[in-house]
Amino acid sequence: MLKRRYLFVQILCITFTVLLTNAGAQNKKLTYKQAYERGKPRLLKALADVEAWLDDEHYLLSELGEDGRTALKLVKGSATTGKESVYIDFKLYDKKLPPGLSFEDYDDHTDDYTGFVFTHENDLYYFSKDADTLKRLTSDTAEEKIPHFSPNGKRVAFTRNNDLYVIDIESGKERRLTHDGSDVITNGWASWVYYEEIIGRRSRYAAFWWSPNSEMIAFLRFDDTPVPKFYITKADGSHGELETQHYPKSGDPNPFVKLGVAHVDKGKIVWMDIEEKADHYVAWPSWTPDSEQLLFQWMNRGQDHIKIYAADPNTGAKKEVYDEKQPAWVEFFEDITIFKDGSGFLLRSDVDGWHHLYYYDMTGNLKKCLTQGDWRVRDIHRVDEDHKKVFFHGSREKSTETHLFCVDLNSGQIKKLTESAGTHRCHVSPDGRFVIDTWSDIHQPSRRQLKTTEGKHIRDMGDEKLPLLDEVALGKAELFTIPSGDGYDLPAVWTLPPEFNESKKYPIIFSIYSGPNSARVANRFSSLNTHFLAQQGIITITVDHRGSGHFGKKGVALMHRSLGKWEMHDLITAIKWLIQQPFIDPERIGITGGSYGGYTTCMALTYGADYFTHGLAHAPVTDWRLYDTVYTERYMDTPDENPEGYTFGSVLTHAHLLKGQLRITHGTIDDNVHMQNTIQLIDIFQNMGKNFELMIYPNQRHGIRGKKRNHSNREGVEFWFRHFLGKDFDIEEGES
Repeated sequence: MLKRRYLFVQILCITFTVLLTNAGAQNKKLTYKQAYERGKPRLLKALADVEAWLDDEHYLLSELGEDGRTALKLVKGSATTGKESVYIDFKLYDKKLPPGLSFEDYDDHTDDYTGFVFTHENDLYYFSKDADTLKRLTSDTAEEKIPHFSPNGKRVAFTRNNDLYVIDIESGKERRLTHDGSDVITNGWASWVYYEEIIGRRSRYAAFWWSPNSEMIAFLRFDDTPVPKFYITKADGSHGELETQHYPKSGDPNPFVKLGVAHVDKGKIVWMDIEEKADHYVAWPSWTPDSEQLLFQWMNRGQDHIKIYAADPNTGAKKEVYDEKQPAWVEFFEDITIFKDGSGFLLRSDVDGWHHLYYYDMTGNLKKCLTQGDWRVRDIHRVDEDHKKVFFHGSREKSTETHLFCVDLNSGQIKKLTESAGTHRCHVSPDGRFVIDTWSDIHQPSRRQLKTTEGKHIRDMGDEKLPLLDEVALGKAELFTIPSGDGYDLPAVWTLPPEFNESKKYPIIFSIYSGPNSARVANRFSSLNTHFLAQQGIITITVDHRGSGHFGKKGVALMHRSLGKWEMHDLITAIKWLIQQPFIDPERIGITGGSYGGYTTCMALTYGADYFTHGLAHAPVTDWRLYDTVYTERYMDTPDENPEGYTFGSVLTHAHLLKGQLRITHGTIDDNVHMQNTIQLIDIFQNMGKNFELMIYPNQRHGIRGKKRNHSNREGVEFWFRHFLGKDFDIEEGES
């Protein structure tokens, strides 16, 4: 098996060498700034973000600047004619806003993108595109946060001093909906662990949801009284600044939670029938289209049991409509869809071992399992009730590819709507006629097409690749599997040097994340970073372990109560395979990652120190007792319930094994993975006399931003040049 695999690699590499010989123009090298800082001359351009479909015919794009991040304008396009026009020019509209405020910083918009709300200097402003007017909605010293329009666009809900408010845009009349907000009580503003692990960072802490009729708001009320405080220090000025965070570490008490419905015009709150101080989780309320019922989800503290309740927003009475238990863990349904015709709801569950679509009636009876088999549905993209179709992204043929599919609600027939091999991100029009398809593969950057869902190509809509990229000798990307020996052959992708020579010895860097159900190996174009390193003679590789999601819940569930075990087992298996290849240098095997990837990197340089020689870890968890309740206990249970798992899974346990070269970076005010993790690990290293490198980033949180991000990238490249290539790094050209 190993010999056959190596022969296959040889054939591919020889083929690629021939192709390069014939393509004489492909001889330029990437500069560091091109690869890491979008330096000029640019090789890729940012495709406009697909904002939305305004109606069955028209789409809206957000054009980005040269930095690939700054929005410049909104462009409206017609699917049938191809005609596009500027909907909003941000620079032009900026002149209509208060000084210091940019139009791209809007907090929310109406469904038709004609109304926009902004927060500026602690107040709210409303801009009407149709009237071309700006209106100040609030004027007070308190800070207004997370404003959201009602569905009819006539009201804005927001929080102030941890209470929930609504303001009528036309009259300016403001109504306070809750009255007990405090340092520990928050209404409509998520407690940290809910924001991070349940509702998600895209919420920006918003924990309230308008009813479709714009008359009610469902909201979560949190009481952080039982949650221990964690203190984060900013080192600015003479005396610094102390930031207090209610952060439950694994095994700690969670916030108390209640679910209420605010009847805006009546000025009353109805609480759903939930035990406020029970040790459980409540989240993800979903309104029925007629606003008559509120579905919400309940989960026990052990996270192996989930229920969906349908509640009466007028009385709070609830009835159970769904119940699921799993031996390992369950997860919240983030894309549940309730049908407008009242026939039921659609959810995506992995209860049978793979994520599939289930159609239930409103009383909880299963009407139909719409998909099945050893593959996963990745999302519920759009439901077209008129034509009884559900559009979803899935990985049916290959776990490393993502395609758009459509399933008929009546017949159950599934149709694949994207053909090109690769990873697709699609946007289907409301009536299901058109699809904007953006995709890439390991050889080509992202391209975009507009076509019908029947497969007719309408027009090309853009390509990330600029002509100069054809003159660059990129590395050779390959997808393959590494045999595990026990049925879980590990998906892998690597980038070989352009002038790959099998008689040479190359260093290799594992780029990983490695968390549960977080596959990274996919048929998509890699970043220019990997090609830059390939041009320097460094192979980069990503390997997904058995718990990454490629093998369904069966594989993922192996990680239950044993974080660290299977990640290291499979990565070490990959190294054993790699060092049998004659071109891999066993003395230069590196690994890098951030967050969970930082944890895996630290485990690799300690527990896996006989195999990994160099590691670059950012913001690592070093002991699962130091991370939050929801994420950690989902996989590990509590420390009291699983002391052996916590002990083995801690980097601190294996710190004495460190013998390679490990570099750790961390932001000083990281509110997710506290720098406490790094401090406790290096404390042990120092007491043991271990060698390591450390770089801290002042006033940076979990992600390093701005100029410090550039510094972090540069220092990382210098680390690999110094240890793998034995030479200094020249930032101008990336060569010594």
